[in-house]
Amino acid sequence: MAKTHVTMTVNGAEVEGLVEPRMLLVHFIRENLALTGTHIGCETTHCGACTVDLDGMSVKSCTVFAVQAQGSQITTIEGIANPDGTLSALQEGFRQMHGLQCGFCTPGMIVRAHRLLQENPNPTEEEIRFGIAGNLCRCTGYQNIVKAIQYAAAKINGVEFKEAAE
Repeated sequence: MAKTHVTMTVNGAEVEGLVEPRMLLVHFIRENLALTGTHIGCETTHCGACTVDLDGMSVKSCTVFAVQAQGSQITTIEGIANPDGTLSALQEGFRQMHGLQCGFCTPGMIVRAHRLLQENPNPTEEEIRFGIAGNLCRCTGYQNIVKAIQYAAAKINGVEFKEAAE
C-alpha cells in the first residue's frame, strides 16, 4: 500500500513520517514517535485512554487517521509537564489527590482535563464530571479524579484548594 508523507507538531516539535492511509493516529504517536503515554484501550472511542489534544480539541486518537492530523498541533501526555520538566498543576493534582490507581486511564484523563481547564478555568464539580464523561476509569470511581482537577484549577487560578465537606 502506498504511504503518505505527514507532518505535524507534537508537543511543540515538528515531526514527520510515512504512513499508510489507514494508520491510526494513536499508532503513529506510539510506534513512529515512541511516545507511549497515549494508551490504546478499547479502540472504539468508548474509554478515552487514547485522548490527545488536536488543534485545541480533545480527540480520541484511536479513531483518527494519522493522515487526518496532517499539519495539526497535537499535545500528548508527554507534553503536559511544565517546560522545566516539573509536574503541571494537573499532574500534581492527580498525585496529591490520589486521582490515579492503575494509571491506565490517567494520560487520557489528564489530557482531557487540560483542555477542560483551557475552556473553563473554574469549573464546578458537575462541569468537571460532564467534561470528563468521555473518559472511563475502572479504579477510582472518579471522586479523586474530580478532586485532582479541582486542585489543579485552584492552583492555576492562584487560590487555595478547599475540599468540599463530605
